[in-house]
Amino acid sequence: MPVCIDDTWYQRPAGIPDRTSAGGVVVRWDGSQALVALAREAHWPQFILPKGGVERGETLEQAARREILEEAGLAQLHLIGPLGQRERLDFSKRRWITAHYFLFITTQLEGAPTDRHHHYGLWWYPLMALPEMLWPEQAELLRTHAEEIAQAARRFAARATG
Repeated sequence: MPVCIDDTWYQRPAGIPDRTSAGGVVVRWDGSQALVALAREAHWPQFILPKGGVERGETLEQAARREILEEAGLAQLHLIGPLGQRERLDFSKRRWITAHYFLFITTQLEGAPTDRHHHYGLWWYPLMALPEMLWPEQAELLRTHAEEIAQAARRFAARATG
């Protein structure tokens, strides 16, 4: 059941409420390349970066870590830094989302998503050979920061083994 996300998702209608969300690009080095953690809900063919709404009292980083745990099951995260933000309508087209993304490095290979309302799974893909993504702005974020992401993963792996 592929969904076509076109330009209308990136045009803000008048009077629509805001929602702040946070998420992450989680990467690990497999010895030769950077692998990116992608989530996918059981009945969807496209992949996403884990992200979601910021809860009351959370910082953006705390929300990103929680969402990564809920949607990808990854908890062993080393923060590298912010990767920027992207804006679009939410899936129901009822709220305007400003999503803040952070770059995290991990050595964790497997994850057990903790979201009780959705059935997510974790997949690792080479940064330079990504599958079809549901949200174009997430694929664009990965392309835009590909070199920075790969270098961070390589440096972290070198420090861990050196």
